[in-house]
Amino acid sequence: MVLALVAAGAGVHLLMVFLHVAPANTVTKQHGRAVDDYVYPEFEQNWKLFAPNPLQQNIAVQARAEVLTEDGTLDRTRWVDLSVLDGEAIDGNLLPSHTRQNLLRRGWDFYVNSHDGDGVPDGLRGELSERYVRRIVLTRLVTELDGTRDGVVDRIQVRSRTTQVPSPPWSDEKVSREPVDRELGWWSVTDADVPLGGTLQLRRAGNGRGADAAGGAR
Repeated sequence: MVLALVAAGAGVHLLMVFLHVAPANTVTKQHGRAVDDYVYPEFEQNWKLFAPNPLQQNIAVQARAEVLTEDGTLDRTRWVDLSVLDGEAIDGNLLPSHTRQNLLRRGWDFYVNSHDGDGVPDGLRGELSERYVRRIVLTRLVTELDGTRDGVVDRIQVRSRTTQVPSPPWSDEKVSREPVDRELGWWSVTDADVPLGGTLQLRRAGNGRGADAAGGAR
């Protein structure tokens, strides 16, 4: 009985993934939403690593925050290059973190592909991707800026710079080396945007609260 259930589950899974990656057909035209609901987000398929169109861009994602201080003023932080931090964390590491390699990169790709050029979300997936990116950015900023700011994170802003990877010497392909910048508007945030019930507070080291606030935000 157990083997039969496992075989049936594996069969359903393989069928759903096959329908997801297969060209449009009668089944997907009628039941495409059900297939997508099963595949996303845990079993998403991405072929950018392979032919015919491997990923040929370097994408740097940066973020900054506005911190509401105790006297009611807003303190704007510097831009923090989150992609550089991820790169430094895995550079030279024989067993790099899968999260450091893919969380931010895939989260930003998820956002870009589910929003139009004006930042309007494409339905529920767009709204989900925005919340996902906000959580990633907040977690990184609170950790990176802890000990340098005193107050509560009120808003965050995200931007990216995309640069094409140069073509190899043996290729006749011509690509533009001009970077493409994309800067989003300011997002207002609350404690609900922090994973695991954390807080948005940033505290300077030495007042006895920095470690607790940073630990909660993780």
